[in-house]
Amino acid sequence: MRNHLKHYINGEWVESTGSETHEVINPATEEVIGKISLGTKEDLDKAVAAARAAFPTFSQTSREERVEMLEKIAEEYANRKEEIIDVITEELGSPRKISENVHYNMGYNHFSEAARVLKDFTFSEDRGDHTVVKEPVGVSGLITPWNFPTNQTSTKIASAFAAGSPVVLKPAELTPFAAIILTEIFDKVGVPKGVFNLVNGTGETIGDGISSHPDIDFVSFTGSAAVGEKVMKNASETIKNVALELGGKSPLIVLDDADVEKAAKAAVSHIATNTGQVCSAATRTLIPASMKEEFEEALKRVLPKFPVGDPQGDNYVGPLVSEKQWNTVQSYIQKGIDEGATLLAGGTGKPEGLDKGFYAKPTIFTDVKNDMVIAQEEIFGPVMCVLTYETIDEAIEIANETVYGLAGYVFGNDKDTLRKVATSIRAGRIKVNNAELDPAAPFGGYKQSGIGREWGDYGIEEYLEKKAILGYPA
Repeated sequence: MRNHLKHYINGEWVESTGSETHEVINPATEEVIGKISLGTKEDLDKAVAAARAAFPTFSQTSREERVEMLEKIAEEYANRKEEIIDVITEELGSPRKISENVHYNMGYNHFSEAARVLKDFTFSEDRGDHTVVKEPVGVSGLITPWNFPTNQTSTKIASAFAAGSPVVLKPAELTPFAAIILTEIFDKVGVPKGVFNLVNGTGETIGDGISSHPDIDFVSFTGSAAVGEKVMKNASETIKNVALELGGKSPLIVLDDADVEKAAKAAVSHIATNTGQVCSAATRTLIPASMKEEFEEALKRVLPKFPVGDPQGDNYVGPLVSEKQWNTVQSYIQKGIDEGATLLAGGTGKPEGLDKGFYAKPTIFTDVKNDMVIAQEEIFGPVMCVLTYETIDEAIEIANETVYGLAGYVFGNDKDTLRKVATSIRAGRIKVNNAELDPAAPFGGYKQSGIGREWGDYGIEEYLEKKAILGYPA
């Protein structure tokens, strides 16, 4: 049992002022694996006060001091590798290979990349008769999601630390233990008191409290569009800066000269990785109408290569994070059936032999129209919609017919067509032919997928204010 009933405020683990707790469930076994305390407004006020008290000193630390701190964090993070993998596998239900190759690695990369970028980051620039300086934004409130307990948390914290901004973190109640390990890492390497503060709790109390708190200068939130809207409204009361990374319904456009087998494998991987609980997942696969039968056969061949089962075993797809999420995904699968889409694979219910745990069948719908609910709303589970197109222009039009714009994907061989599609999709990140992730490349969305960017130097910029000084003495 992992019972962590304290918050981390001003460099110390402290008792909560409230008595409410929350049980954390292993989604693979449906068993309680630990408890956390649910923080109160008073707990949050203490954390914010600690961060504000730390700001004058931390904001004036040298670049070299912050680089050293980030490098120490990355080193200690690596020392805790096996424990981080264990925790994510237990609390999220992520298969061990995904916990290591995706979750652990992404967290490590953000701290090491922030240290690398910071060494040459430009904080001051002379422009004619004036100078522009970049200064820490102030106390930053971070609200992170359950689906990536290290990635989203680490990119926000690393950027804030690099910029010189103290933080108050509220991790998701469903997956809080990875953040607790991060906190232990910060404590061990000597992050100054008040620079990092952790308050567990509900979105209604701690999340709303962060976004509306008058002494928090900046809020970075990752989660649903509905909650992002609420964060913006709360933040508007004190006119604070906000960065939002929200939902997606990303297209994967397969061109007529693409390798069908490779494209099908990439398409399936998007609904299989992290059990489809990925905001940037390609959940709408667009294929030429002439390729429909060939591509469908390839999907049926590829799907069994991503086995579903116990995350402690050699499986690629684990359970959904909770019973609530399982029910949501089931309702969308049924909706797709009701809308008249063709069920190529999967369907409602649990996979055979997996009665315990929140497992869902990886599901592929074909004959999907882009105005169907399953093609427009974020399902956040292992569900793919396959749509057809006649021309490249039609494919681009379908791809952009969504309120979201987080990511886009394109597979093919003709360079001119690849460039046309990549530059025409209205989204914040486009991957061509399954290109590797780059921690230096910005991440964020267009339209209702969010505001601002994370990762690398773009992430650091979010935690900086820009000041123009005219007549700056030479």
